Amino acid sequence: MDQLTRRRAQSAAEFGEVVGKLFVPADIGAGIGSYRPRPTDVLITPYGKCGTTWLQQIFHTLRTRGDFAFDDISRVVPWIETAAIVGLDLEAPQRAEPRGFKSHLSYSSVPKGARYIVAFREPKDAFLSMYRFMEGWFMEPGAVPIADFAQDWMARTAVGADYWNHLLSWWGERDNPNVLILTYEQMSAEPQATVRRVAAFSGLALDDELMALTLERSSFQFMLAHKDRFDDAMLRAASEVRCNLPPNSDSSKVRKGGSGGGRQELPPEIAAALDAKWCEMVTPVSGFSDYAALEAEVRRRKRAVA
Repeated sequence: MDQLTRRRAQSAAEFGEVVGKLFVPADIGAGIGSYRPRPTDVLITPYGKCGTTWLQQIFHTLRTRGDFAFDDISRVVPWIETAAIVGLDLEAPQRAEPRGFKSHLSYSSVPKGARYIVAFREPKDAFLSMYRFMEGWFMEPGAVPIADFAQDWMARTAVGADYWNHLLSWWGERDNPNVLILTYEQMSAEPQATVRRVAAFSGLALDDELMALTLERSSFQFMLAHKDRFDDAMLRAASEVRCNLPPNSDSSKVRKGGSGGGRQELPPEIAAALDAKWCEMVTPVSGFSDYAALEAEVRRRKRAVA
């Protein structure tokens, strides 16, 4: 293929077209359909940019006592929706038990019969992280206005593939013993407690040595220093073929970390629109006026059972 024709999206409309060439519904369905859940399986299922890769690394470190001989975290903790796209056999033996998988599906759509770890994140932070993530991979940096991207991100409610429906779907399972709900903010503030919760939920023994190793290997500093292991290498290679994107795009998922960037960096009108969407969709169902109130309740529930 002529390298001169390779290009990233220059507009929000073109971005949708480019992404659509990679995430073909039939292929996504084939990946999901190839997964055969086991009761001991652990599916890590946050919405995009809400801590998925971080949890994959915590889980894989715990179950292997520090295996790091992989080129892509999603090779050892596979993303079920993309299995057919990247050519992974979801029933192939994994490096340790229990088996682990990644998904971004809502509870209503995810295959049942496993255990599920979900992390919520402030929607403004999740949105901003997604925008930065897509720049340099699917979108030419600076070419797609953030307001246009926000409009498309919020419009996903029309097909139920949005942040708010995903959150409500999993919040409805908060009393399900096979579902562990965390928050990105809580994970940041309480790393040791997070490791303990993931280990206990996954049925993994934890000692002081493994705790120290997991905290080190899942720290922002460590993952940033080894960000090539957390950059969707398999999916990026597929996107270069399917979408005719330039090679060696910046698909790193470890960039800045932290919380509160959305409120500080987003244009006020976008922040306000995201807040309004919460009030429209989440408040009537959950009773929480904003994300901070829901996040506080997640923490309260964790303390109550600690």
